[in-house]
Amino acid sequence: QDPDSMGNAAERLLGLSPEQIQELSKDILFGQLRLVIAMMTIEEINSDRDKLLENISNNVDTELKKIGLKLINVNITDIKDESGYIEALGKEAAAKAINEAKVSVAEQEKMGETGKADADHQAIGKAEAERDARIATSMANSLAVRGENEAKITIANSDAERREREAEALKLATAAEKVQAAKALEESYVAEQKAEAARAERERSTQNANIVVPAEIAKQKAIIEAEAQAEKIRLQAKGEADAIFAKMDAEAKGLFEILTKQAEGYDQVVKAAGGDTNSAFQLLILEKLPELVKTQVEAVKGIKIDKVTVWDGNGNNENGNTSTANFVSGMMKSVPPLNDLFNMAGLNLPSYLKGK
Repeated sequence: QDPDSMGNAAERLLGLSPEQIQELSKDILFGQLRLVIAMMTIEEINSDRDKLLENISNNVDTELKKIGLKLINVNITDIKDESGYIEALGKEAAAKAINEAKVSVAEQEKMGETGKADADHQAIGKAEAERDARIATSMANSLAVRGENEAKITIANSDAERREREAEALKLATAAEKVQAAKALEESYVAEQKAEAARAERERSTQNANIVVPAEIAKQKAIIEAEAQAEKIRLQAKGEADAIFAKMDAEAKGLFEILTKQAEGYDQVVKAAGGDTNSAFQLLILEKLPELVKTQVEAVKGIKIDKVTVWDGNGNNENGNTSTANFVSGMMKSVPPLNDLFNMAGLNLPSYLKGK
């Protein structure tokens, strides 16, 4: 079906049971059927069945579309009225057909039976008179029936309008209920979302209290301990540096005192030498002479000679010495002389120590 019919069905038939829909369709069908019959003459109804079917189909289909239904087919099996007028019209038509057939036969037979034709004509006249009487009666009855039908049509239209309004009210009530249910569901969803958000915030706060806060405390503790350790190391290093500085300062002061005393001693030596620095130098060398001699002696002290065997043939060398004397003399010459030792040190041995 088209969208309009589906929309009409949703508006008019929503909430109705199949029996209620069938009853509503039946009322519309009979109401439109009465309306079509009231709009046509009895002769048209009896003679023009196609027009009758067309009018019924158009009117009924139009009204059914208003509630979302569609007319599929219309069939008329028979038409009767309480007065028998329609039946009389049928008989009249049949009689006309018969008479026309008889007239045709009579004409074909060259009107051979004139008397019979007159009798038939009289019968036809009588039938026509009866027909006119019955027509007049049927017309009166039809007017009465038409009035009744119009009244019934008015009642049917009123019932249809009432049911239409009831269906509209039911539709509005159903729609309002659905709207309220949707709003309630929406509010429920909003409340659930707020509850979930609150639960998530509570969970986040719990996690923050259980994890973040202890971690932050541990972090601050580690920072404080590290700063304390660093301060301890700085103080320890400063103490060690101060100790080293104090030690070196003491050593420097001690060395300064030693050098100062030595300088004062050297000054006294120079004064004792009558201001002659060379004589003062010789005095200092004289002071160190025992150590120098000791050093020279130490050079040969470590030589171990367990046994010396001399084979001497009592022969003399060119210098008149024996081999043994030459050996001892050469060994003594191998020890650095004291004068050479002073020369290597950049000093001059006094002449009275040179043996000259």
